[in-house]
Amino acid sequence: MPRDRITLAALFAALAALSDAVAATVPAGGPGAALYITAEPAPPSSMLDERGQVVGIVTDKVRAAFDRAGVGYTIELLPWKRAYAAARWRKDACVCSTTRTPEREALFKWVGPLDTAQWVLMARADRHIVLRNLEDARPYRIGTYNGDARDHYLRSRGFTVDVAPHDLVNPRKLLLGRIDLWVAALRPGSLVLEQNGWAGKIVPVLAFNRHEVFLACNRGVPDAVVDRLNGAFAALERDGALRRIERRYDDWTEPKGK
Repeated sequence: MPRDRITLAALFAALAALSDAVAATVPAGGPGAALYITAEPAPPSSMLDERGQVVGIVTDKVRAAFDRAGVGYTIELLPWKRAYAAARWRKDACVCSTTRTPEREALFKWVGPLDTAQWVLMARADRHIVLRNLEDARPYRIGTYNGDARDHYLRSRGFTVDVAPHDLVNPRKLLLGRIDLWVAALRPGSLVLEQNGWAGKIVPVLAFNRHEVFLACNRGVPDAVVDRLNGAFAALERDGALRRIERRYDDWTEPKGK
């Protein structure tokens, strides 16, 4: 190839790279939106209402904290891997709900906690699987989902995992006999089995890890903003606002036909 063509190609490549870098630092929603918040669809923690607005236990808490802190934001539901990747690579982005693990600790700045959950191995009731501890689950194929902390935890310890694109695909795989166990993350008092018609068909067989979930922010988010948001969460906890948000969803059930 002639030298001038090589130089021109290199120039276009450099301009494209510069364009991508600039786009990654521009706040979503324009100059008025200070931070871009992503969340995965996970009712009732994060979901769309009938007007197309992102709502839920966790996302309502995040909105309340941002409003209390006076920090601008936009919020969008995305598949987990895309939501997580946005917070890793966009300097204005945060993702919820993110399990705070040692492997992730230095990757983000952390706000919260937003909620607590228990990791629970679930099985078909008619299999009568008995587990005394996590090691007893080694002979079984365990349903996880792509990019989730539970998948990484089990995979890194040598368990046999079967990855789904979305967590609620796993109970259906379980009922079809395509996996032996499903590793679920359940809030205290979760009605996910009852709400989906799985009560009596799917049962918990081992709870093995209680954890807190956070808003994980890109390292480029200023410390002062992270401190304001953590201060806002602490204030909302003290005045009972976070518990009031949780109570709004005590009787939530997924709309029929979904």
